[in-house]
Amino acid sequence: MPQSSPRRRGRPAAAENNPAKKTPAKKNQAKKTRPQKTQPEKFQPEKIQPEKIQKVLAAAGVGSRRQIEGWIERGRIAVNGEPAHIGQRVTARDRIEVDGARVNLKRAVQQEVLILNKVAGTVCSRQDEEGRKTVFAELPALRGSRWISVGRLDMQTTGLLVLTNDGTLAHKMMHPSTGLDREYAVRVNRQLDEQVLAQLTSGIEVDGEWMRFSDIRYYDGSDRNFWYHVVLMEGKNREVRRLFEAADCQVSRLKRVRYGPVILPSWLKSGQWARLNEEDTGALYKLLGLPQPPARPAKARRRAGDAKSTCLLPYPELNTLI
Repeated sequence: MPQSSPRRRGRPAAAENNPAKKTPAKKNQAKKTRPQKTQPEKFQPEKIQPEKIQKVLAAAGVGSRRQIEGWIERGRIAVNGEPAHIGQRVTARDRIEVDGARVNLKRAVQQEVLILNKVAGTVCSRQDEEGRKTVFAELPALRGSRWISVGRLDMQTTGLLVLTNDGTLAHKMMHPSTGLDREYAVRVNRQLDEQVLAQLTSGIEVDGEWMRFSDIRYYDGSDRNFWYHVVLMEGKNREVRRLFEAADCQVSRLKRVRYGPVILPSWLKSGQWARLNEEDTGALYKLLGLPQPPARPAKARRRAGDAKSTCLLPYPELNTLI
């Protein structure tokens, strides 16, 4: 406990610390007038600078900017009763609805970042027309926002999937100009010679698209099971599988082990998820050039599902001017 400052000699504590017990003013002394309290300025939505609707909804945790643009194109978002358009600017005065439900833009959202060790046979869409199990089925519930997948993995690919309720963070991590790479562990049916390795890193045209690995390294293997670790700068649809198929290799296992600085820790079992701790979350926002998220309330700082240890690797500085 901090020590209280000693009282001055000759002055009673009541007169020093308790204004209510001070000696009354003389009768002919003018009464002191209390200062008038200044009224706080009223909230005026019309003074708020309009911003693009996809940015506003992403910041509110509704979805990533790319998802929101898709919803706008499909007519799922309305502003003041009229269909929204991409790039439309809105303020807090506007009534914004997604699938008929109003979005509360004034509700504070606690930013969360989650890692999931995805299992094979699950899809990354929120709802599947064929009734297949989605990765969102077992995630913890959120209040006032929803989980957004940072990129996708195809149905049979396993491993690291990053999810957040902050659409701005998701957009930043997925945007090609940010420069976050992705690392995969791949099992193929034959060992590659130096010529093929050089082709895969220099580039191959696949179905009219130019694709390449920024790095590829042999890990281990024998017989018809050979493991490689490959790195991509973008996550085009089935890019790893298509590149190996172009090199006359059959992929039997594919697992993502890293997304930028975020790694898949060895203690996270298949099908399990974990929240990034506050230190990792703050470091990720700083790396991406985003404002630091507010600290969690004291009662929520240690919760079930928090990561046991750091899930970030040291990472070089990024281009954050998007």
